[in-house]
Amino acid sequence: MTDQIIKIFVDFDGTIMKNDVGDHLFMEFGDLDVINEIADRWIAGEISSATFWLELFDTLPEVDKRDMDTFLDTMEIEDGFREFLQLCDDNNNIEMIVLSDGLDYYIDHIFNKNNLGHLKVFTNKLHFTENNRMKPSFPHMDEECKICANCKRNHILDNSRDDDITIYIGDGLSDTCPAQYVDYIFAKRALLKFCEKNRISYYPFNNFFDINARIEKLLSKSRLKKRHQAELKRKAVYTLG
Repeated sequence: MTDQIIKIFVDFDGTIMKNDVGDHLFMEFGDLDVINEIADRWIAGEISSATFWLELFDTLPEVDKRDMDTFLDTMEIEDGFREFLQLCDDNNNIEMIVLSDGLDYYIDHIFNKNNLGHLKVFTNKLHFTENNRMKPSFPHMDEECKICANCKRNHILDNSRDDDITIYIGDGLSDTCPAQYVDYIFAKRALLKFCEKNRISYYPFNNFFDINARIEKLLSKSRLKKRHQAELKRKAVYTLG
């Protein structure tokens, strides 16, 4: 079994969760036509992720926190995620970090409700004003990157060393950038299509049971190989400073 240090970075919306909580939040409380128009502009690269969030929240009416919490309680964690956490806990050489371009309010609520508040998470922030309006902020934004308001790539580089084995698990557009900087990728939906289009090796998955089985196989190897293209991209960032 490998004794290499393994850093696993996991997306939240649509990956840890069965659904994209952020999307469903706006579907529940907002105007779907307006939301789709803003989302289309973001997908087309016309606006940044931070602008996307700011415009979306500007469309929402006042939302009572109790109504928000009641809605969040309907969201389900993906099958096999608890078993995945146990797999990580059982291996001292594995560290798992959640990276989300979503908002801390709903992530914290869901994790605390499921006794997962101890997990290490990097995300955007959500603030409630006195009149029950919501305002996002972006403490981890990279001004040069429009894909994520919370720069997942930077978190990967800051939380791993060159000799660590890095793994990314994700499903969406905000996962396409960070996945390019890791050695092993688990992908579905938009991330899977991106990897196929750009000829990046990946493992497809439906839920965490698929991931657990593959990671156990990786752990059984005496030595895991680094992905050369990921090493080159990491070095390019370090060179630019």
